[in-house]
Amino acid sequence: MSMKHPIIAVTGSSGAGTTTVKHTFEAIFHRENVNAAVIEGDSFHRYPRDEMKRLIDEAEARGERGISHFGPEANLITDLEQIFRAYGDSATGRRRHYVHNEAQSLRWNLPMGTFTEWEDLPVGTDCLFYEGLHGAMVTEDVNIARHVDLLIGVVPTINLEWIQKLHRDTRLRGYSKDAVQDTILRRMHDYVHYIVPQFSHTHINFQRVPVVDTSNPFSSRDIPTLEESMVVVRFKDPRGVDFPYLLNMISGSFMSRANTIVVPGGRLDLAMQLVLTPLIWKLMERRRQWV
Repeated sequence: MSMKHPIIAVTGSSGAGTTTVKHTFEAIFHRENVNAAVIEGDSFHRYPRDEMKRLIDEAEARGERGISHFGPEANLITDLEQIFRAYGDSATGRRRHYVHNEAQSLRWNLPMGTFTEWEDLPVGTDCLFYEGLHGAMVTEDVNIARHVDLLIGVVPTINLEWIQKLHRDTRLRGYSKDAVQDTILRRMHDYVHYIVPQFSHTHINFQRVPVVDTSNPFSSRDIPTLEESMVVVRFKDPRGVDFPYLLNMISGSFMSRANTIVVPGGRLDLAMQLVLTPLIWKLMERRRQWV
């Protein structure tokens, strides 16, 4: 962790909704005049999309489980820890971008599923902001979580996570339903061993729980809306959290444990704004004392 160069990370599985939380942070950064250097977890994948598919196909042809983006074999995990360390020490580091869609392909004049060239982070930023799969990864080889000053987990119930992934990957990325199901199954070992353990290291978890039937996520025609959900907000350390204020400001909320507040899904953005803004204030105030 760094007093002078703070790091904020949002971590969650594919389809968990980390991008939604990223947008909330962007709104807070804009409102509070915080200049953040942004890095994307997907940019630390080890292989372009076509090569990743080839490696998976070859492994499965041998009767082996193919690598997945959830595990360290398919990602530049040590490089990710290195950029966190470098930013915390001196606000330096290098980043690139993963080309997800046609708009990005046109922007960078690169095929989808490839990477841009590495580039230096902008100079003079107030913090580093990461959104991706591995912001809290801890293994025998790396400890990314130790470098992060504010660590947020986004953890919908697993059936909801799968529904969101199915709809995103089939409708926005052009994959077949069977292909998405195969990906979910192939990733399960890495999901259990590398994704789930991260949520014990996060400072705050936002877990969306649908209140409609999601018992068969593979036959769901739509994604449960926020209004059809509740959100469990768990604080690793509840000291200093003004729960009476949050309960008063977020209509319909209640506490389920001493470190947990439950809010209506339709008020998720308000809840995130109320919870996260004071924490960003503290990071920026601490930074100003050291600059």
